[in-house]
Amino acid sequence: MSVWNTVQVGSFLDEREDRFEPDEANKLGFKRLYKIDFSGKVHLLDDKQTNTGMILVKKGDLVISGINVEKGAIAVYQGEEDVLATIHYSSYKFDKSKIDVGYFTWFLRSQTFKDVVQSQVRGGIKTELKSKHFLPLKINLPDLPIQQEIKKRINNVSNEIKEINELEVRNEDYVIKLRQSILQEAVQGKLIPQDSNDEPASILLEEIKAEKEKLIREKKIRKEKPLPAIKEDEIPYQLPQGWMWMRLGDISFKVQDGTHFSPKKQYLEKSSNRLLYLTSKNVKDEGIDLRKSTYIDEELHHKIYERCNPEYGDLLMIKDGAITGRVTINNIEEPFSLLSSVALIKTNNWIDNRYLMYYLRSPVGFENVTGRMSGSAITRIILERIKKTIIPLPPLNEQKRIVEKVDQLMKLCDELEEKVQENQTNTDLLMEAVLREAFEVKAQ
Repeated sequence: MSVWNTVQVGSFLDEREDRFEPDEANKLGFKRLYKIDFSGKVHLLDDKQTNTGMILVKKGDLVISGINVEKGAIAVYQGEEDVLATIHYSSYKFDKSKIDVGYFTWFLRSQTFKDVVQSQVRGGIKTELKSKHFLPLKINLPDLPIQQEIKKRINNVSNEIKEINELEVRNEDYVIKLRQSILQEAVQGKLIPQDSNDEPASILLEEIKAEKEKLIREKKIRKEKPLPAIKEDEIPYQLPQGWMWMRLGDISFKVQDGTHFSPKKQYLEKSSNRLLYLTSKNVKDEGIDLRKSTYIDEELHHKIYERCNPEYGDLLMIKDGAITGRVTINNIEEPFSLLSSVALIKTNNWIDNRYLMYYLRSPVGFENVTGRMSGSAITRIILERIKKTIIPLPPLNEQKRIVEKVDQLMKLCDELEEKVQENQTNTDLLMEAVLREAFEVKAQ
């Protein structure tokens, strides 16, 4: 029969009390512990100057992040050389005859430990768990052999969960690649069969040209200088019969960005004389996200709106910043003005905007419009490049069939992603249940 005793943490842990003022710490030349991630891995920096007090960490010390201990920021430092850490960490020597540090590390990640802190520390942990609160905590602790047996059982479950999570990560990556493959085949004309009864894209192009000329005559759009002819070395693949390569500017009625100055007065709340003002942070894959929206004075809005007049169904592309190349369809009726970090692409009924969006999201489309492969760092796209981007133009009816098929397949991808996320949530819950059973049921 196992024996559990109520003991103080300080009965088997002893805080290392070495402290250094900034000037003294900087002279030591020691590496610095700058992070313990939630898996328990220690990350070090080479000698770095500090403006704060530091503590000493030696090989074999149990190191705890006072701020993130409950999330798993706990480790036994195994380096040969002494290192420094900020005072937000604490370093402890431990009595191996009383505590198995692996067992104790699991305990610190459990709900049982959180409950102990909540019940014994006045106000719980508000910012960080300091040693003056940590060491006096009373916990139920079994004999050392039982600690080791419990640790072994938890480790076995943890390893199995790790394998499951690694599989789910691979599944998640598979879904991402599957989406890209679907888009790539769609814009190459390989996703659905062609219909010989469809009017070829050449006729569609003539209708687009005629409509643009009409709008120019009516002074609804400006006449722009012709774009260069498409060269052979620009064409990434051969198109099915009835398709054509076209420049985006030639099949669009407007390609423009928002204002190039940031309004000085922006408001978080809407009013009768303020109108919506959006930036790249509001452009999401699923459409316009109105959270964190700002508003500007009506007079200024109208000046900006004259440059770029977004309407429901228009394409919006981020052309500047960390998520350059993201493209979505405006899904709100409310009028708004834009910052220059977002470009507007306005087409007409001759182009299915969802088809155009899917092309620009595809690997080949993303590379064409940005000049970089998907995943590479991009900071800015100029409007001229967007206009010159080449587009594989199918017959209009085929565009619609492609969009319908892609929508169906993307919905299946959504379901796969939801399943992956559900499985990951379930493994987290399983680990919580294992820890609860290990430390609560046994602690009697």
